[in-house]
Amino acid sequence: MGLSFLFVTGLSGAGKSQTLRVLEDLGYFCVDNLPIPLVSEFASLASHKPNEFARVAIGVDIREGTFFQEFWQCFDRLKTEGHVAEVLFLDAGDDVLMRRFSETRRPHPLSMSAGLPLLEAIREERHRLSSLRGKADKVIDTSPLSVAELRIVVGKSYGVPEPEGGLVVYLLSFGYKFGLPMDADMVFDVRFLPNPNYDPRLRPRTGKDPEVWSFLADRGAESFLKDFSAFLSTLLQRFAEERRSTLTIAVGCTGGRHRSVGIAEHLGLRLEKEGYRIRVAHRDISKDTERYTPDEEK
Repeated sequence: MGLSFLFVTGLSGAGKSQTLRVLEDLGYFCVDNLPIPLVSEFASLASHKPNEFARVAIGVDIREGTFFQEFWQCFDRLKTEGHVAEVLFLDAGDDVLMRRFSETRRPHPLSMSAGLPLLEAIREERHRLSSLRGKADKVIDTSPLSVAELRIVVGKSYGVPEPEGGLVVYLLSFGYKFGLPMDADMVFDVRFLPNPNYDPRLRPRTGKDPEVWSFLADRGAESFLKDFSAFLSTLLQRFAEERRSTLTIAVGCTGGRHRSVGIAEHLGLRLEKEGYRIRVAHRDISKDTERYTPDEEK
C-alpha cells in the first residue's frame, strides 16, 4: 500500500509553518525543507513503516528555477511507485505579505540572497513560483484568514478521518468588529447577551473564565444555550444523515472575547456529550476589545 504525500509550498510569509503545525495536529508526519533529492530516499524508508508514515506533509521551499525539474521528477516518481502525491500552494496578497514581514521583522529570503527591496522580492518570488501555483492541486489564499480560520480550512481539506467516522463540527467564535469569518457554514449572533466588557473586573478576562460564564449564565446564557443546543442537535442529525463530513458554525459577539467564546466553549461541551466530534477555535480572543463606542453594541 502506498503512502500519502502532501507537499506544502507557496510564497514566503503565506503561512507554510502554521499549516505544517495544523497538519501535524491532524496526524501527518511533517518535515520542513527536506531537500528534493532526499524525498525518494525518505519515501523508501517510510514505506517500511506504513502505519507511522501513512500521511506525510513536506514543506518545500522552491525559489530557484533549477529546482523545478527536480521537484516534478520526484513528484512523478512517487506516483509511479504507487504513492499518493499532492501539492498545496499557499498564497497571499502583496500588501498582506509586506505587513507580515514588517510585523515579524524577518527579512524576505530573496532580500538576503538577491539584495532586493521587500516588495520587489515578493513580486520576484511570485513570478518564479507562478508555474508551480498553476499545477498545484489546491491553492489557499491566506490573506483574510486568522490562524484559527486557517486551522479550519486546512482541517476540512486534509483532516484525517477518525475511526468512528461521521460529522466533524467546528465551532468558531469571532468578533463582528473584526469582520465575518470567511469559511462559516452558519453564523449566529449572541450580542443580545449582556456584555461582560462593561464590568471592570471581567473586562480583561475571556469567555473561558468561570466567572465570566457565571456572569453570562445568570443573565440568560444558560437558558439560551439549552434551546440553542437542542436546535443545533436537530440540524446536525440531518447533516449527518446527508453524510456531510464537516460543518463550521460561527458564533459572534462584538469583540469576540467574552460572550461568543463562552457560548462556543459550553456549546461544544454539550454537543460532545451527544456524541458529536467537536473542534473549538477562537479567532479574536486575544485582540484588544477593551474600548467600545455605544454604536458598536447591539
